[in-house]
Amino acid sequence: MKVLLAGAFGNLGADILKELVKQGHEVVACDLKEREVEGTKGKYTFKAIDATKAETLKGVCDGCDVAITTMGLTGASKTLTAYDIDYHGNLNLLNEAKAAGVRYFNYISVIRADEAPGVPMLDAKAKLEVELKKSGLTYVIYRPTGYFYDIAKVFKPMIEAGKVNLLGDGSCKCNVIDTPDFAEFIVKHMTDENKTYSIGGKETYTYKEIAQMCAEAAGKQVEIKSAPTWLFDVLAFINKLNKSGKEAIIKFSKWTLTSDLVGDTVYGDASFKQYINEYFRR
Repeated sequence: MKVLLAGAFGNLGADILKELVKQGHEVVACDLKEREVEGTKGKYTFKAIDATKAETLKGVCDGCDVAITTMGLTGASKTLTAYDIDYHGNLNLLNEAKAAGVRYFNYISVIRADEAPGVPMLDAKAKLEVELKKSGLTYVIYRPTGYFYDIAKVFKPMIEAGKVNLLGDGSCKCNVIDTPDFAEFIVKHMTDENKTYSIGGKETYTYKEIAQMCAEAAGKQVEIKSAPTWLFDVLAFINKLNKSGKEAIIKFSKWTLTSDLVGDTVYGDASFKQYINEYFRR
């Protein structure tokens, strides 16, 4: 099967690329830039794209049966918004896929994306979900709870500093998933018909439990405190005034740390606790 993979060289995209190659699919890997991905050299076709510029997408879907997109804004930017990439960029790809006669379109969104219209990094994804459902293409929407490496990256500097500030009391829960497991699930289900999966890993923890787990893995005495949720509102407002590009990521972080993010589709064998132990002991 010929598969168009957009955002092929991000963390998740690279794992999907590995899985597609492993399963013997013909892959057109698209991104701003190519990078080396273990085990895939010479086994895919690379095409450079900038999804915010529709003209760079012309022809990339030709002959493809499936399109998979992981494209989305993942950090602060002074020049781009989530609506530029998560919505308009993916909409450009969706239109190109339709024009090329692609049958299956797979979109990686976020769990509960349609429940937070005031959070741009969620609202942009929710708007793309709506367009995809209206497109007439057979779709699969994946709504992951979060990824092992993201949570570890958030907690690492706080653990190193010996102080963790949680929003609220830290009782919100999540069952994040490892990206290799998630990639395997995507490739298995990429030709499902009009499905939406809220997906997470096999272990569920509160954020307070995660903080304690990280401290234990690092072998450090760490002070765990609760910060008021309004603090992030103040930070978002200040960054909006300063035009730092960080307002959207602060709003997204607040939502993440104050919401239960537990997927009802549980997949994968990877242990988050084991991952944390290995991550902090490297």
